[in-house]
Amino acid sequence: MTYEMIEFTREGSVAKIRLNRPKALNALCNDMMKEVAHALAELETDDNIGCVILTGSDKAFAAGADIKEMQDNAYLDIYKNDPFEAYAGAIERFRKPIIAAVSGYALGGGCEIAMMCDFIIAADNAKFGQPEITLAVMPGIGGTQRLTKAVGKAKAMDMCLTGRMMDAEEAERAGLVSRIVPLDELQDEVMDAAKKIAAQSLPIAMMTKEAIDTSFETTLAQGIHFERRLFQSMFTTEDQKEGMLAFIEKRKPHFKNK
Repeated sequence: MTYEMIEFTREGSVAKIRLNRPKALNALCNDMMKEVAHALAELETDDNIGCVILTGSDKAFAAGADIKEMQDNAYLDIYKNDPFEAYAGAIERFRKPIIAAVSGYALGGGCEIAMMCDFIIAADNAKFGQPEITLAVMPGIGGTQRLTKAVGKAKAMDMCLTGRMMDAEEAERAGLVSRIVPLDELQDEVMDAAKKIAAQSLPIAMMTKEAIDTSFETTLAQGIHFERRLFQSMFTTEDQKEGMLAFIEKRKPHFKNK
């Protein structure tokens, strides 16, 4: 596939998807997000890739959905031809670790797809928001759900009902982002994190991601049981034997993803 609205690159065992509609502040149109979904499908089956970075420009990660594309839709258009399912589902179902590198605006759908990633590293100029209410709609790809789980009811209500933006420092305090770095260091910092993840055993990283995601869907007792069974299953892998032997022998492990 020829990509026109994203930049899709690989660096060793890390892949980077950069949203690239600069004139529209990376507004999420259907064609761009189809390209994201296609790239993720390709990476899902690429055994050489252990981590993915999703990012935008310095000015905007993504400033929301493409309103011109959505305005004239009727209920049945949105219901029958759900424009979000193809790309939202692609990010939600992606099994390998994926990091959002956010600088500038992450608003509306942009904030929502950042939250679909496993964690967010933000530049110091990042601004997050769910301003859909100012358009007489509400978030439609998880904003009322993921944001509430990340920052709590009070802040989620505040942001979704007033449409106000949250800067990087508030987002870190609230638990929405994992860390803040200077804008000119963002891409290097995220690449370093992605390389550390990609250097681990891929199946173990995938199971760890699955266990953490499961914590949001189950009771504590069910989650602990699920975690314990996954932990026990890791002792069937060659990588577990190698990882522990390398620790004992005081050397770096050489994982085979087996």
